[in-house]
This record gives sequence, C-alpha cells and structure tokens, in this order.
Amino acid sequence: MTNINNNTLPKILLATTNSGKLRELRALLTSLPAELLEPNQLGLHLHVAETGATYAENALIKALAYQEASGMPVLADDTGLEVKLLDGAPGVHSARFVDQPGASDKDRRMKLLHQLAGFPKPWLACFRCVVAVADPGGEIRLFDGEVKGEIINEERGDHGFGYDRLFYIPTANKTLAELNLEEKNNFSHRAAAIKKALPYLLSILSGETPGM
Repeated sequence: MTNINNNTLPKILLATTNSGKLRELRALLTSLPAELLEPNQLGLHLHVAETGATYAENALIKALAYQEASGMPVLADDTGLEVKLLDGAPGVHSARFVDQPGASDKDRRMKLLHQLAGFPKPWLACFRCVVAVADPGGEIRLFDGEVKGEIINEERGDHGFGYDRLFYIPTANKTLAELNLEEKNNFSHRAAAIKKALPYLLSILSGETPGM
C-alpha cells in the first residue's frame, strides 16, 4: 500500500467489504501508482446479489455495479473452493455454503469437513479466482488464477480467512492460513489472477488502450 496521500493520483475502487480480501488486494497492488479505495470510503453500501453461475459472471456483476455507482475504475473478484470428491462443490457457493443468517467461516469449514467425512484421502481441491476490471469507458477485462492443494481434517494457522485453515498446499508444506501475507501472495489463486491483471491496470492508469 502506498504511503503517498496525493489527491492527484488516479483512483481504483476495490469492490469488496471483506477485510481479509482487502488486505490481500492492497498488498498485491502496492506497485500501482494509484490510490486504492474501499466502498466505505465513498459511502457506498451496495448489496450486490451474486446470481451468476460462474466466477466470471459474479465478478462482472460486482464490477459493473460498483463502477456504475462510483464512476471510477473498479476491480472486483469472485473466488471459490472446488473439492474433487464433492464434484467441485462448494464452488461459486463457497461464501454461501451454509445457508443461515450470520453463518461464519468456521461454520462453513465445519460443514465442509462433515461432508468429506468417510471419503478416502487425499481430499484434492483447488481454489479458483476470477478478477474483473471495469473502467469508466465501458471496457471490461477478466483475469483468472488457481492454486491446487488438498483439504485436511484439522484447522492449521491463524492467517487468512474463509477455508484457508483447511487448505493445504504440498509445495509450501503449509496451509494457506499458516502463510503470512507475503508468503500467501506467492502462492494464492488471487495473486495469480492479479499478476495477470497488473499490465492492464497500468495501461488504464497511463491512459493507454492495450491491444489484446
């Protein structure tokens, strides 16, 4: 995150109110010559229904809603955990895996372990992320990333959020929640998607129109 407080810097709105996701995005976008804003800084309190059937559709829905409300370039993402033994579930429903008001990340992790109980290990899984960038000129681009691993039956680590405490990455020999923010951003699905998006974000900030 840049320490420069300069009103002349171009601005990008991060279309999420998830504090864990905001921390990751700010760390991943620290090289951008831009002021990264959050919805509450603009007084935006949108309820955006994620009705898409895919991560891309949900990311687009959020990006377009926040772009229309703010009038500035917007970065949104949609992310899901896909478990092979559950035919890719919870997938796009990862954040709504427990259909109860006030359900917590812990509730979702416990439901996942309950559904996997009795299946042989390893419980192979992957995290997928799609980032959508919408600019005021009407241009929208999508960028994706993934990380492969497995679900373990004990929570490990105090970092991250969501299912991170159960998602073990063999190449790191740690769960996502055992990785600090810098380490996680070397492995994560969101980091992979943002890495692809950075050149386009830079082109928006410079006023260029990149070819594809």
